[in-house]
Amino acid sequence: MGGRKTMNTVELLDIVSTGETSKVQFKEELPHKESVAQEIVAMSNSLGGVILVGVKDITGKLVGLSAEQIEEYDRVISQIADNIKPIVYITTEVIKVDVDGAAKNILVVHIQEGINKPYKTAKGEIYVKQGSNKRLVTDNAEIMRLFQHSGNLLADEMGVHGTSIDDINKDAFSEYFKKEFGQTFEEKGLTYEDALRAKRILPDGQLSLAGFLFFGKDPQRIKPAFTIKAVSFIGNDISGTQYRNKPADFRGTIPQLFEEAMSFLKANLQYLQAGQGFNSTGKLEISEIALIELVQNAMVHRDYFKNSPIRILIFNDRVEIISPGKLPNSLTVEDIKYGNPVIRNNQLVAFASHTMPFSGLGSGIRRAIAEQPDIELINDTEGEQFIVKIPRPAKEDKK
Repeated sequence: MGGRKTMNTVELLDIVSTGETSKVQFKEELPHKESVAQEIVAMSNSLGGVILVGVKDITGKLVGLSAEQIEEYDRVISQIADNIKPIVYITTEVIKVDVDGAAKNILVVHIQEGINKPYKTAKGEIYVKQGSNKRLVTDNAEIMRLFQHSGNLLADEMGVHGTSIDDINKDAFSEYFKKEFGQTFEEKGLTYEDALRAKRILPDGQLSLAGFLFFGKDPQRIKPAFTIKAVSFIGNDISGTQYRNKPADFRGTIPQLFEEAMSFLKANLQYLQAGQGFNSTGKLEISEIALIELVQNAMVHRDYFKNSPIRILIFNDRVEIISPGKLPNSLTVEDIKYGNPVIRNNQLVAFASHTMPFSGLGSGIRRAIAEQPDIELINDTEGEQFIVKIPRPAKEDKK
């Protein structure tokens, strides 16, 4: 254990002053081993954090620890960490703080966000952080998302139960194959089934999710949640009940969903004259290039372990595109602004690059921002969704 010093007194006091959060826990004394194991697992499965031992729960009062307590607790924590699977690597350090002239020793336990999720206690239990509390995970879809965060499980490459080669639109796949390779699969000396297997669309006799969503016949028949919900509201409140346009949910393959989404946006946003002649159709009030990139990004990079639709919402003052799933792993908004991608759906990205106006790895968001600099990107970790907000021009600007 031990580890190099990574926190000073000022930093410790600053952390204590803000109270307990999803990344900070106070413990007056080391609690039962099982409780500590659950906390370490929860932080490893979430965003990491620190446990401060020698600090009162809730109040944050610094009570400190004796040298004997520190020695014992450090040893116990090491034993607990050794029993967590997969292996977690934690460090500890002691910070001395002056409290009314008396030195108080605080044991700081640093827990990194894990790269091999999901982590489990010795009993095989999986915990995650939920605010300042921890929560036992039992839902299979949530457990699969933890595997996904570590790159150990990819939703788009998993087989779709109940599908077969008969669920593929052969013409759509054949067109795609020729576009990618410049030849038909027959010209390549492949049978139809061989070509599907070569593109990893037909693993073990059933379709991969990516193959089904790109080339399937009516994908929503089996995956009804993978639609797009679109609403043009009157006003600026998402809870509003008045709308200008609320079509039926968009269905179809990903390329078809893309076309439907773009048609909805172009039909419900305004066109500005923007210095053009009277007979001109005008210029869309929000950059069409930005919208193309953002809609594609939502469909290709969303979390397909979450059975939720994409939402496209038009308000009087903005457009919102909401895709299920927070950014994967430790990816941040700043990372994607500067083109540093972590690919969640490798097959979908590959298919999109040959069937849609997809600009490539990591460049879509950058291109959208270059076209529309006032875009706001929100990684909603609590709600497990990624939100893009695009302001609409004020009325006096719509000339």
